[in-house]
Amino acid sequence: MVEDENGLLRPAFREVIFTVPRQSGKTTLLLALELQRALRFATPQRIAYTAQTGWDARRKLIDDQVPMLEASPIRHAVRRVYRGAGMEGVVFKNGSRLETVATTPTGAHGRTLDMAVIDEAFSDELDIREQALLPTMATRKQAQLYVVSTAGTERSIYFRRKVEQGRAFVDADRTDGIAFFEWSAESEDDPYDPEVWARCMPALGHTIDEKTVRHAQESMPLGEFRRSYLNVWQVSSETMIPEKILLANCDAKTAPAGTLVFGVDVALDRSTASIVVCDAEGNIELVENRAGVSWVTQRVLDLSRRWRAEIVIDGFGPAGSLIDPLEKLGVKVNKYGTRDMVAACGLLYDALLDKQLSIKTDDRIVSAVLGARKRIVGQAWLWARVVPDLDITPLYALTVAWHFATYSKKKAKAKARIF
Repeated sequence: MVEDENGLLRPAFREVIFTVPRQSGKTTLLLALELQRALRFATPQRIAYTAQTGWDARRKLIDDQVPMLEASPIRHAVRRVYRGAGMEGVVFKNGSRLETVATTPTGAHGRTLDMAVIDEAFSDELDIREQALLPTMATRKQAQLYVVSTAGTERSIYFRRKVEQGRAFVDADRTDGIAFFEWSAESEDDPYDPEVWARCMPALGHTIDEKTVRHAQESMPLGEFRRSYLNVWQVSSETMIPEKILLANCDAKTAPAGTLVFGVDVALDRSTASIVVCDAEGNIELVENRAGVSWVTQRVLDLSRRWRAEIVIDGFGPAGSLIDPLEKLGVKVNKYGTRDMVAACGLLYDALLDKQLSIKTDDRIVSAVLGARKRIVGQAWLWARVVPDLDITPLYALTVAWHFATYSKKKAKAKARIF
């Protein structure tokens, strides 16, 4: 608290942003902040709590926070708890109120607030909640806005902006306006390392132990584990696969053998094309990556005949135009649709993070993977084909070859590896 020009004590920061991993005590912390505001200020305070939806806010307040309040000595300060739908809130004997607000542009209209909480901010693409809440505090000199969340995904546009804003205030050594607190791992940190966990998980050793975290790491897709437990962002503006993780999947001695599958892909502008081979054990090698497309059909025909191998192509991608010419030559082509590609991209992403692949070291694959970004498709994603100056074809060819080789039940006769 600081003293203003009129001698009134007010919070030093009008906005507080903090980001922590999940299960780090955020609910308890918010309740403590809300109660301090409700009971320790000189005048009655009106406090609004919001979550990703009105129902989520109600569940958090009534099912989580109210039981903690009712089990504490502070319960004597409570006059009444309202549990009716749309009226959820706590009224204190001193006149302060803690209540939920609908997550709509008009949800807070007509109210004057002293404190507002935007919880689970990662769920917001737009700043609808903030736009609804800020005007309600305009006349309150002691007002504060709390923006709280775990790191988000590509869609968490609002909270990403808030985190970047908070980091900028810290870098500028600002001591007014916005207070920013962050507990998170670096994107290149080893997610398997308990020392990394200890550095970014404030609950570790208190309400969560290493055994519990290890179980989560082994059970969850690694990308979601990193977001939930290490508070690492998963967004398209960053490298999706850290170089350290990718190189852990690469080995100069890798040699696909036995049952072989060849994946084929063509650049969007048809400037390059790639062929990648994968065996049933997930060993991967870039067979060909050349300029143009005219060479692909004959090369695929030769490989198919020589090794009696399966050929896989993204049927709705640029390489889809090769399917008819190949089939006319007698090559059986396994055509992937959008659903297949979504599954293949997601599973390959998880396998890379889990270090489950063995890729023959090749700079062209390394460049494609490190430069990869996501393109959102409904509630899922594919590798983006429009990243400037990036030849994504080795990654797409790798994706379909690996997915078909390791997940398909079709098995061709084993052949020795000779290219």
